[in-house]
Amino acid sequence: MSQPETSPLALVVKPEPPTVTPERPGWGVYDRWMQNEKGARLKPGVYWHSYRRTKEDDEDEPSGDGERPLLDDWIASPVFVEARTLNSDDGSEGRLLRLVTQGGDKEWVLPMEVFGGSGEDARRSLFALGVVIALKKRGRFMEYLLDQQPRQTLATTSRPGWHASGVFVLPKRTIGGDGVRYQSSGRSPDLFRVRGELAQWQSQVAARCRGNPVLTLAVGCALAGPLLNLVKVNGGGVHLVGDSSKGKSLAQLIGASVWGDPGPAGFGASWCMTKNGLEIEAASRNDTLLSLDEIKRVNPKDIQEMAYSLANGCGKGTMTREREGRQKLAWRLLTLSSGERSLSEHAALSGDPAHAGAELRMVDVNAGTRPHGAFDDCHGMDGASFHRAMTGAVGEHYGHLGPAFVERLVQGDDRDRLLEAFAKVRAQFQADSAQAGRVADRFAVIALAGEMAIAYGLLPWPVGTSLADSLLLYREWLERVGSGSAEDRQILASLARFIERHGDSRFSDVHAPETDSRIRDRAGYWEDEPSRRLFLFNTSGLQEAAHGFGLARIVTALDTAGAIAKRDIEKGQKRNTKKYTLPGGNGKGRRPGLYVIDPERLEMASTNDNPHTGT
Repeated sequence: MSQPETSPLALVVKPEPPTVTPERPGWGVYDRWMQNEKGARLKPGVYWHSYRRTKEDDEDEPSGDGERPLLDDWIASPVFVEARTLNSDDGSEGRLLRLVTQGGDKEWVLPMEVFGGSGEDARRSLFALGVVIALKKRGRFMEYLLDQQPRQTLATTSRPGWHASGVFVLPKRTIGGDGVRYQSSGRSPDLFRVRGELAQWQSQVAARCRGNPVLTLAVGCALAGPLLNLVKVNGGGVHLVGDSSKGKSLAQLIGASVWGDPGPAGFGASWCMTKNGLEIEAASRNDTLLSLDEIKRVNPKDIQEMAYSLANGCGKGTMTREREGRQKLAWRLLTLSSGERSLSEHAALSGDPAHAGAELRMVDVNAGTRPHGAFDDCHGMDGASFHRAMTGAVGEHYGHLGPAFVERLVQGDDRDRLLEAFAKVRAQFQADSAQAGRVADRFAVIALAGEMAIAYGLLPWPVGTSLADSLLLYREWLERVGSGSAEDRQILASLARFIERHGDSRFSDVHAPETDSRIRDRAGYWEDEPSRRLFLFNTSGLQEAAHGFGLARIVTALDTAGAIAKRDIEKGQKRNTKKYTLPGGNGKGRRPGLYVIDPERLEMASTNDNPHTGT
């Protein structure tokens, strides 16, 4: 006898969802469909399980639990309270939430301080992450979160980068361990986004950086961020100087692509911000890279203070309304800046010369007068085609190299040998002063990071590429600025510029028979010799010419440069000034001491102060 035909659909039996028997009254949260004790289906979410009120309840004659109608009140989509959190930055508590959304599972740290208010900001952040909360149950949802008492405790931090426990924290992952989470406000963008593939970035971007010291420097600068604390090198930056459309911005895009989306809405940033905004941007990129485009967009009066702040790694202190000190923002990173003007040129627009310390913290790199603007080798393409190809590639593939580099760093024992490795690299960067030594430290750690990435197989460059390119750019910097003290160079250059501007209007012949009545706001006199003209500064003129430095410091710089041409000797002691009889005095009256300066001895400083000098 033949068997009756059966439809294939009839063989598909939809299984019943699991049954739950929650404690009533009490909370329940489920990441899938369930059914209650009586078979009623419950969709995924947070529930308040209780009993419906009946007429007998109102008459104080409750029936037995088994007979009472069940109440399963849906509050929100699934939100699990996984752990108690303790913020390492300020000691504040929170809760680690696991959110089950249509976009997948996500984690978010809820600060407990939200329960001091309405919780509106927290709910807004959760909605943005894909959580759905019943509009009439918002208060009950907050009660649910507050009632949970998880047993596990995790550390959190609001700063990316190295944590005290030894792990490297990023917004969506922790490298080297699982005991620390990144705690975001929920309103800040995720800077460390990932797109494309590391292999494509290596072949389309990194391979074309070879032969281009400015581009390899940008990559090394981005990778050096995680090494700074480990090798005990202070933060600071390099400033790519060159005319518009020379490729400086591409170098910054490449550096930013090491960690995230290089665009202006992502990891890339601009100098166009306030000092407070700069602190926030730096802290959000701790132990990585801060890329700042177009220095001309920042207020010239602020640029030096901002350069100091970036290098020192600490923001200004502020106070709450209760007059309690807020925690200062802190960071350690390298800055990759760019502009058509150097830092000193931009600061000079405000009327004040740049401090030598600021210039050392943001070192100028020639990115405008190389064979192809900022590039040395366009790999068979013209400059415009090379720029387009590289720009397109970094827009499609980014965010891979930095995390991969840290993974390799924490997997092995490299951290234990880093100081020794850094010392070997640093020995090749010769410096004849402590100030040049700080700059050498920066170029050396950039070189070390690049060489480590080559050794890890993360950069397709021959061994020694990063070291050779960093040495080349460091030596170019040395040739531009010369040796000795940066403050000395700045003082001498300021005096040279002052003489150039005011040599005819605020000085006159010291041997003239009468005082030149045309001179106003006199800075001194001049004295002609057969082969040179000397400038005789009075004290106020000398201090004005080297504004920002004390008289003793100015004299020290002049003395070191051999720029003081004549002196008096009194009682066997050499003085810094020489006494002159001034015009109109008829040989009578006071003979003031003047600082006799040979401007030819200032020319070297004036030339070296030009950051556009190519090598």
